Amino acid sequence: MESEQSSYEDIAHDGQNSKPMEGVFHSHLKERVRPYIDVIDSLRLIGIEEDLALPTIAVIGDQSSGKSSVLEVLSGVALPRGSGIVTRCPLELKLRKVKFGVQWKAVISYRDKCDKFTDPSEVEGYVKQAQNDLAGDGVGICDELITLEITAPDVCDLTLIDLPGIARVPIKDQPEDIGHQIKKLILSYIEKDQTINLVVVPCNVDIATTEALKMAQEVDPEGKRTLAILTKPDLIDKGTEKNIMDIIRNQVIPLSKGYIIVKCRSQKQIDDKISLTEATRVEREFFRRHEYFSCLLSEEKATIQCLATKLTQDLVDHIKQSLPLISEELKKQLWSCRKELSQCEAGPPLDPQKRKTFFIVTLTKFNDKINRLTSGEVINNDNMFANLRSEFRKWKEHLDNTKASFHKTVQEVVNEYNVKHRGRELPGFSDYKLFEMVVQNLVIQLTGPAIDTLRVIRETIQQQFSDVSKTCFLHYPYLHSVAMNKIGNIQSKQEAKVKTRLMEQFEMEQLVYTQDGIYFKTLNEIHLPEEQKASEENFAGFDSRSKYPEMLQAYYEIVVQRLADQVPMLIRYFMLKESAQLLCSEMLGLMDGANVADVLREESNIGRHRIELQNRLERLTVAQGKLSNFV
Repeated sequence: MESEQSSYEDIAHDGQNSKPMEGVFHSHLKERVRPYIDVIDSLRLIGIEEDLALPTIAVIGDQSSGKSSVLEVLSGVALPRGSGIVTRCPLELKLRKVKFGVQWKAVISYRDKCDKFTDPSEVEGYVKQAQNDLAGDGVGICDELITLEITAPDVCDLTLIDLPGIARVPIKDQPEDIGHQIKKLILSYIEKDQTINLVVVPCNVDIATTEALKMAQEVDPEGKRTLAILTKPDLIDKGTEKNIMDIIRNQVIPLSKGYIIVKCRSQKQIDDKISLTEATRVEREFFRRHEYFSCLLSEEKATIQCLATKLTQDLVDHIKQSLPLISEELKKQLWSCRKELSQCEAGPPLDPQKRKTFFIVTLTKFNDKINRLTSGEVINNDNMFANLRSEFRKWKEHLDNTKASFHKTVQEVVNEYNVKHRGRELPGFSDYKLFEMVVQNLVIQLTGPAIDTLRVIRETIQQQFSDVSKTCFLHYPYLHSVAMNKIGNIQSKQEAKVKTRLMEQFEMEQLVYTQDGIYFKTLNEIHLPEEQKASEENFAGFDSRSKYPEMLQAYYEIVVQRLADQVPMLIRYFMLKESAQLLCSEMLGLMDGANVADVLREESNIGRHRIELQNRLERLTVAQGKLSNFV
């Protein structure tokens, strides 16, 4: 550190030793300074400040304190100026010194926007536009950070954050609590132990009444991390120079880091287009010739060059002291984060490839549950096949209950045949078409109850499929919505298909057909003792019309048995088995061209908390890697 201190002193005494200048600032400390500033910048870039405070320099001052002028000289560019609130958002200035001959360039970024440019005169316009985008047109403020990175030969290696000037009284169109808003924003930066507070105070005001210095004292009573800059030394009243000297020599409001006095470009110098390099020369000449302040050059308490050197030294020293503490805090937070994440319900990984694999596994689990459900496995509290059997039993009971009315109708037709139904046939003969029509009419009445059974079964199956979707995609609303739509669409199409098949089935029943062997078997089982069994060779006794009711009852028994099985089979095959196959196929089709990040976006509190932990773990891990070369 001693050699570094010597080097810093070389810079501070530059005006006395006539060393050649490279623009405004020297570069021979770059290799020692830049890595420390870069590592903090890189940590800030990955968002580690969400987890812990980082060493930084926060620039604060009352309105019109000269804060913008100081930053202008340090950065080498014109920043927004004017009366009232000029800085309306925190502005992070990253200054990177490069060797002469390298082109000046800048990058401004905020939210998701990033602009690169190579003309220094465009800085003011870009900053104003960024502030308008974040804080709106007008005089409001916003706590979102704007980052301006400047790479140039004539800047110092430094990163600092410019904060809005403290307003005492709201002006036109400003909210009544604008002062409170600004103080709250400033406080969020300067209260952190890792922050060096750079307080800008004009020489021509009573330092004791400066709001910025009061705020710094409140959060840093001993002044250990506060450095004050006195501006506008050319505007002090004659005879007050001794008072200013007492302040600079820490005899009024003591600060461990002390005071530095600077003279920035005046408005006239800006209007006359005096360069920053020339303004720096004029500043040094002002102090060299000043009756009271000339001694401050040798004491390293005057000029922007001295300020830049001290800021860089203080920031790097602060970073060096903080890195072991930051590293230790990172380790603690990593352990805590991993533990909390291990106790959190599993969810999609952050890595894109692993996320895709997770997506495939999630769809596969859904399809597996659907297939297990279809095969009869009980996968929840509600046994679907028990519900299906219950509904099919009701269908069979309805069919059985129609047997009596069918038999009664046939008997009535037989009894009243000669009176109501006999045509040209001679007595004793019967018209088969009449009895065929009776069967057809009674069977067609079963269509409605069959369709009702289909509707109930559809509701049962759709509910079961929906429950599986809700269970498997509980935290993924998009997937659940897609699955529900597919379930509904497939069930509707399959229901229409089953209706068509059922109508075909009942149309076929109009044929009044069964195999003779089946018919005789049923007839014998229902009506006849062993010695009177009917067969194709022995059927003469059944030619009498009086036997028609028994004969048709036997046939209706066959119809009932046929429909008792066929209707459930059609429903079960198309509404359950085929629907499940279609659903599984369509869900797997989501893997083609789907935006996995959108598909797996979670909306539950658990999911949001897990994503926060995953993002935090990633930040902490990256941060630990970046610190590995320093600690």
